[in-house]
Amino acid sequence: MKNNTYRGSLILIFSLFFIWAISSNLLPTMIRQLMKTCELNTFEASFTETAYWLAYFIFPIPIAMFMKKYSYKSGIILGLLLAAFGGFLFLFAANIKEYWAYLGIFFIIATGMCFLETAANPYVTALGDPNTSARRLNLAQSFNGLGAFIAAMFLSKLILSGKTYTRDTLPTDYLGGWEAYIQFETDSMKSIYLVLALVLVLIAVLFVFFKFPKIKEEEAEDNSDKLIDFKVLKRSHLRWGVIAQLFYNGGQTAINSLFLVYCCVYVKMEEDLATTFFGLYMLAFLLGRWIGTLFMSKFKPQNMLLLYAIVNVILCVVIAVFGGMIGLYAMLGVSFFMSIMYPTQFSLALKDLGSNTKSGAAFLVMAIVGNACLPQLTAFFMDQNEHIYQIAYIIPLICFLFCAYYGWKGYKVID
Repeated sequence: MKNNTYRGSLILIFSLFFIWAISSNLLPTMIRQLMKTCELNTFEASFTETAYWLAYFIFPIPIAMFMKKYSYKSGIILGLLLAAFGGFLFLFAANIKEYWAYLGIFFIIATGMCFLETAANPYVTALGDPNTSARRLNLAQSFNGLGAFIAAMFLSKLILSGKTYTRDTLPTDYLGGWEAYIQFETDSMKSIYLVLALVLVLIAVLFVFFKFPKIKEEEAEDNSDKLIDFKVLKRSHLRWGVIAQLFYNGGQTAINSLFLVYCCVYVKMEEDLATTFFGLYMLAFLLGRWIGTLFMSKFKPQNMLLLYAIVNVILCVVIAVFGGMIGLYAMLGVSFFMSIMYPTQFSLALKDLGSNTKSGAAFLVMAIVGNACLPQLTAFFMDQNEHIYQIAYIIPLICFLFCAYYGWKGYKVID
C-alpha cells in the first residue's frame, strides 16, 4: 500500500514538471510573437524573460517559509491556482494589447510556477532512497523535457501564424487592416493561455483530494520554529550549487529564449520551419534527459555533469565562430548536453542537508534569477553586433564553464 501511495505521489509530482515546462518554454515563442504584436526589437522583447524569471528570485524564500509552516502539498495547490489566475488574465491583456500587461501576467504565472518548482524538486529527492535521488530527479525532469518538446514543436505553431508584417509591409488588401492583423495574432496567444489555466485548475483539484505520504524531513520540521535557515549557505556544496545553477539557468535560457529570433531574424528562416527546428531542439533535450537518466545508473552524476558541460563549452565555441546554420545545428547538440545539468546540480547541492532541504531548495530556485539578466545581455550583444551576432554566444559559453567546475570540485560535501 505504501509503495502504491509513493507511486501515485510521484506521478502527480511528475505532472508538475510537465506543466511548468509548458509554461516556461512558451516564452521563446512569446518573445517572437510580442515582437510582432507590440512592435518590439530583440532586446526589448527579451524582457519577457526578465518579468517571468524575476519572480523566481523574489519569492522562493517566502514560499519555502510558507511550505515549512504548512506543507509541500499546500504550496503546490496555491501555486497551481495562482498560475491559473495569471492565465485567465490574458482575457484582460488581449483587450488592451499593452506590453506592460503581458509582463505583469508573466510575473504572476511565474510566481505560481515558483511554488511548484520550490516544492517538487526537493520532494522528489526526499521521496525514496537518498542514494538514487539524482537519478529520480532526472527521471522527473524528463517529463519537464517532454513538456518543453510539446511547447516548442506543437504549441508554438498554434501561436505563430507565419505572417510577419510591419505597418509598412502589411498588404493593402488585408481585411481589417493593421488592427485586424494584431487582433488575430493576439487571439492565438490568448487561447493557449486560457486552456493552460483550465488544466492548472484541474490539477489543483486532483492535489486537493489525493493523500500524500509525509516524508522524513517534514516530520523532523514539526517541532522547528525556524522557517528559513540562511546558515545552510555555509555548506560549500550548496553555495557552489547555487552559483552553478545561476549560470546554468542563464546560459540555457539565453539559448532557448533567442532560438526562434536567431532562426527568423538572423538566419532568415520562415516561422513554420523555425518552430520545427525549435521542436527538434527540445526533442534533443528530452532525449538527453532519458538517455542521461539511464547512464546515471552506471556513472557518477558529477562525472556526467563535468563531461556534458565541457562538450557544451566546445559547442558554444562553434556557434560563436560560425553562426548561421552551422551554429543552429550546434545548438541542437547544446540542448542534448544541457539536459541533465539542472537536475543533477540540484540533487548534488541538496545532498546531506536534512531538515534544511527546503531552505536549500529555496536558494537553488532563487538562482534562476540568472534567466532574468543573462539572456538580456546576450540579446543586447546580438542587437549591437548585427553582422557578427553569433559572438553573443560567448556568454552561455562562460556559463557552462561554471557548471564544469561544479562537476569537477564544487559538488563535494564538506562538513
